[in-house]
This record gives sequence, C-alpha cells and structure tokens, in this order.
Amino acid sequence: MHRTSVQGFVAMIQPNSITGTRSWSSVARWTLFGTLACALASITFTRLILGEVDPDTWTRVLISATALPIVIGGPLFFLFSVRLRKLKIANARLGRVARTDSLTACLNRGAFTDKVDEWLRDGGTAKAGALLMIDADNFKAINDLYGHDVGDVALTIIVRAIRSVLRNGDIVGRMGGEEFGVFLPHLDQAGAERAAERIRLAVNTATFTPDGQQRPLSVSIGGAVFAGETSFSELFRIADQRLYGAKNAGRNMSRVEQIEDNPVILLKRTA
Repeated sequence: MHRTSVQGFVAMIQPNSITGTRSWSSVARWTLFGTLACALASITFTRLILGEVDPDTWTRVLISATALPIVIGGPLFFLFSVRLRKLKIANARLGRVARTDSLTACLNRGAFTDKVDEWLRDGGTAKAGALLMIDADNFKAINDLYGHDVGDVALTIIVRAIRSVLRNGDIVGRMGGEEFGVFLPHLDQAGAERAAERIRLAVNTATFTPDGQQRPLSVSIGGAVFAGETSFSELFRIADQRLYGAKNAGRNMSRVEQIEDNPVILLKRTA
C-alpha cells in the first residue's frame, strides 16, 4: 500500500501528455525558426558583402549561404531547444514537489493556504463555501501499536477515502501530522455538513488491515461555512474550534458552523 502511494505521487509529478506534446511543439518551432533566421541572416550578409554578381554565381552563393546554417544551425538549435525543454520540465517538477506533501500527494500546508487565500481574494468568484479541518482519531495508538510505516499507510488510506467523495475543484491539503484541510467552494451549510459526513463515512468503511485483520479508522471533522468576504485565518480558527469540539465530544463525528453565526465574528463585524 505504501509503495502504491509513492508510485501515485511519482505519477502525479510527471508532466502530462498534453504538456509533453506542447513542449515538443516548442522544440520544433525553435529549431525551424532559429535555423531559418540563421539562413536568412547568412544570405543577407553574403549579399551585402558581394554586391551585384551574375545569376550563375549568385545561385551557387545562395546554395552555400543557405546550406551551412541549415547543416550546422539546425542541430545546434535542436539541442539547445531540447535542453530548454528538459530544464522547463525539471523546474515544473521541482515546483510541484515544493508544493506537495511527499507521503500523501496532497498540497502541503503552505501551498494549501496560498491556494485557498487566492480563491478568497479572487474578485470574480462568488464568495461562498466551506473549510473543513479533519483529524485522524487515536492516530498515536496506531503508530505505537504497528509502527510509523503502518501509520503512513493509514494516512494514505484516509486521504484516498477523503478524495473519493470530493468534487472536481475541491482542494485537499495536509496541514501537518494526521491533520488535513479540505476547501469546498460554492457550498452552503447543509452541503458542507453532507460533505463532512460523506468523508467521515468513507474513512469508517476504508480497508485497513495492518495485521491481516480489518482495523477501524475514523476522523473528527470541524467546519466553517461562509457566504461573503472572509479570510483563511478566520475560517481556519473557527473550523479548528469545531474540530476540537468534535474530538472532545467523543470523536468520529463532524461539527460545522456558519461563521456569520459565530459570536466573535458577529462582534467583530458590528464593532
């Protein structure tokens, strides 16, 4: 299972086929236009140096001035373009690695926060949605009983369960340890509560057999729903409060709150 999760991460950071096709198209363009530009420059320079010559001589000069840039410049431009392509792919991979949690292939905390903040700042986006904070229950017991390698497997199973019930466009991040964040654009409180319950049930029914027998997994979930202008820090604070409320109430449950109903937010906005 652990090997599968690593393979999934490696596959994720590889450039997709469309990107690969576009990069090879760029190589072809650089090679073609670079070679043609060299040939044109060679012909122009030769014409300026020689001035007026008879047609037969000019034909031979033209062939010579064109052939040399094609024979030498074409391969050089091709090699240069291929190196640029490799550098671009390497930079893209490094960028993904810098933003991605290596174990779960989720966004890391910084990248998740930045992405949600960017969505919240987008003036053209209808401001409504929810932030869910998800924490694996009794995770220390799993690490203590089975070891950290098995704990890592449990985390990948939990992430897979979370993703299995999300929509396209929902954002998942690992906030640290066994805690995850899920941002759900364009959902009201009822929708966020249903999403939180789907996540909780998906984790409950996930297959986790560290010793050959099915072992239960569960998560506690706290959520903050918004309809209007807000910030990530505001959402995070309330979702985190609801998360600890769910854990203190017995774990394996979800609690979601509309931030406009929060007394602190009400006081702040009426001050």
